[in-house]
Amino acid sequence: MRKPKFRRQEWHRYKKLGENWRKARGKLSKARRYQARKPAIPTIGYCSPRATKGLHPSGYQDVLVCNLKELENLDPATQAGRIGSTVGLRKREVMLKKAKDLGIKILN
Repeated sequence: MRKPKFRRQEWHRYKKLGENWRKARGKLSKARRYQARKPAIPTIGYCSPRATKGLHPSGYQDVLVCNLKELENLDPATQAGRIGSTVGLRKREVMLKKAKDLGIKILN
C-alpha cells in the first residue's frame, strides 16, 4: 500500500503556509474531524513494516564507525558503516581501503 503525500491543511490556498505537515488543531476543522474528501492525516496505520524500520534506504543497518577496530566488527551481510565526522582524511583513506578488502559498504 502506498502512503499518501501528507500536506498541511489549506497548503494550496496560501503560499506562505508551505507543504510541510502540521496537525490540524482548529475547533471546527474538517481535516481534524476526518470528514470525507479531505486530505489524509498521518496515523499509526501508515507505519512502515517492522522488518524495514530504522534501516538505511539501501537495506543495511547504519552503524557509525570511528576507527579500524569498530570497522572490523561489522557484519558485511547486514551492516554498513558510516565514518564519523571527526575522523581525519589520512585515517579515512585507510578505513576505506580496509572496508573494500573486507567487503563492507561505506555510506558516506
